[in-house]
Amino acid sequence: MQSDVKAMKASHSDQGAIEGRSIDFVPEHERTDKLASQGPFWFVGNFTFFTMTIGFVGPSVGLDSLWTTIAGTLGIMFGTLFMAFHGSQGPHLGLPQMIQSRAQFGYRGVVLVLLATLFVFAGFNIVNLVLMMQGLKTLFSWNPLQVALAVTVPATILAILGHDWMHKTFKWSLYLSLPLYGLVTVAVLMGWVHDAPAVAGTTPAAPLGFNWTGFIAQFAAAASYNIAYAPYVSDYSRYLPKNTPSGKLIAAVFLGASLSGAWMIAVGGWLGAHLHATDVLVALNQVGASFAPQLGTVVVAITILAFLPVIAMNIYSAKLTAITSVDSFKKVEPTAKARIIAIIFVVLLQLGVAMGIYSSGSGLSVLNIYLVVMLYFLVPWTAVNLTDYFFVRKGRYAVPHFFLPHNNIYGSWGTRGLLSYAIGFIAMIPFFCIFDGDRPVYVGTLAKAMGSVDLAWLVGLIVSGAVYYLFCRSLDLKSEEAVIRHIEKHMPEYTTGEKKRA
Repeated sequence: MQSDVKAMKASHSDQGAIEGRSIDFVPEHERTDKLASQGPFWFVGNFTFFTMTIGFVGPSVGLDSLWTTIAGTLGIMFGTLFMAFHGSQGPHLGLPQMIQSRAQFGYRGVVLVLLATLFVFAGFNIVNLVLMMQGLKTLFSWNPLQVALAVTVPATILAILGHDWMHKTFKWSLYLSLPLYGLVTVAVLMGWVHDAPAVAGTTPAAPLGFNWTGFIAQFAAAASYNIAYAPYVSDYSRYLPKNTPSGKLIAAVFLGASLSGAWMIAVGGWLGAHLHATDVLVALNQVGASFAPQLGTVVVAITILAFLPVIAMNIYSAKLTAITSVDSFKKVEPTAKARIIAIIFVVLLQLGVAMGIYSSGSGLSVLNIYLVVMLYFLVPWTAVNLTDYFFVRKGRYAVPHFFLPHNNIYGSWGTRGLLSYAIGFIAMIPFFCIFDGDRPVYVGTLAKAMGSVDLAWLVGLIVSGAVYYLFCRSLDLKSEEAVIRHIEKHMPEYTTGEKKRA
């Protein structure tokens, strides 16, 4: 076993500005992050024009701006709970999130879950690129491919530079975003922006107000947005010291991500309800122009510039997922070279799909469908992962065994985790409620019986978590604990907690 983890113990920190680590364990002496950086980091992650588009969902299904704000705020807080609890795993284990999932799904079985998370990471950027191409084409007649390249190239460089540079640029993004979105919010609250139907979109036929179907649709869209961050969080908290208080970390992530998310959704709900906006960049240009003719262009430019670190974050996490997928079948040396190759693969994939969707002219409808489907794929995984971490193994893991292709205590195929995921997902299908605006794409039989109210995500959380917990009643935790104690005795750097089982 010593030879199998040799690469894990080698330091990759002396490679200049480029982060050397990829999916390997981060030793304590390299964990230089501060807890204070986590709240602002995740605040910026949601403090973007893309989050505003989540607020477009409510008006598109009949909610006014007030009810969109209420449903969006409750949804974003609900989703952030799961996201924040995942974040506590980073400093405790020193691993990317999806490597730790090998404990539930097996060394190779985790690939099935990785496909779902790769869909999320890449999908976020694909939708982001489509929105930017559409908006800048409408406003300035810019070439869509040139827009995609102008945004993707600097974000790719940032993702290659890695973790430390990501945190630095998120700080600068905060300095740009706060005055920008503060200005937009003041304009919205003061009523300085007036409708311009020829630019902002088509006025809905029916007056907006409240309906339960729309409320739950907005709640689910907001919840899915931050539940989708769950596979990210450990990637950016694994450089925190091992003794970082879990409660304080969870609170920092929760407050950062939920406050900015609720703020942006509220602004988006107002733009959707009062300007009838369907293109967020066009709407922001209109807000800026309400102050001064050229200020709209400035608002759009700063919006795009401040968003580049978020695109880089999606590329970075997608890269970790891609490397983990390959490593599950063919051992990958965790070097900077492996990271760069994976990043190039992810970027080319995103560009190709984004151009295809843009050409179809269905950007906003893709966004609405994507948010819902994304939630369906991630809910069973997050339920299984959190149940395992907090209620089954309670944070006790044999870290070196995550990197052993053979003879690891978690096996190649984690039957309990895979079955729990599948059972939870299947249980959700009758409750699926997928709409393109007011046009049903797929509505399950039980969802129809309940008036097209989307409760699939709640069913998936309960069923997957409960089934996994029941399946793990037969898990031999005493044998695992014996292996963990042996590792802690001979390789104390891999200690995963002070609490021992009897």
